[in-house]
Amino acid sequence: MAHMTDEEAEYWDDYFTKNPPKVDPSKKGGYFTQQRELLSILNRASADYILSRSLSSDKMPAQIIDEIVQQQMAVAGA
Repeated sequence: MAHMTDEEAEYWDDYFTKNPPKVDPSKKGGYFTQQRELLSILNRASADYILSRSLSSDKMPAQIIDEIVQQQMAVAGA
């Protein structure tokens, strides 16, 4: 995963401080909203586990869920 330099971080901090994103609550949202909605249907323990694995592996929650499903399919097919 690429990391920002201090100069890049300062630039983006200044940019978004002066130009906050415009949010239209009437629109459904994008990819990150879908990720949040996916986790909202799970119980708290499951969501915490997926988020923890997601953060520790630099993967999106959907990727973690896919890995778990693939593992279960492999076990069931074996």
